[in-house]
Amino acid sequence: MIILWPAFLVAIVAEGFLFSVIDPADISFFHNQVDLSPIAIYTVGFFCIWLFCSLASMLTYYLARVPGDHSPPL
Repeated sequence: MIILWPAFLVAIVAEGFLFSVIDPADISFFHNQVDLSPIAIYTVGFFCIWLFCSLASMLTYYLARVPGDHSPPL
């Protein structure tokens, strides 16, 4: 939860910023219009953003660890 919870909170904010600028109806994938409902596009976008934020949090957690110290960084 040290990794997933902060990533979840940042993904909420990032999705709000992203979809306040981009309309789901204007999204195309390799020059083909995406035939999904706006809710499906919001959901896929949220999970993609959450994945990238989780990877960034995981990298931060990994780099914050001190070799030889067995307690998790807080």
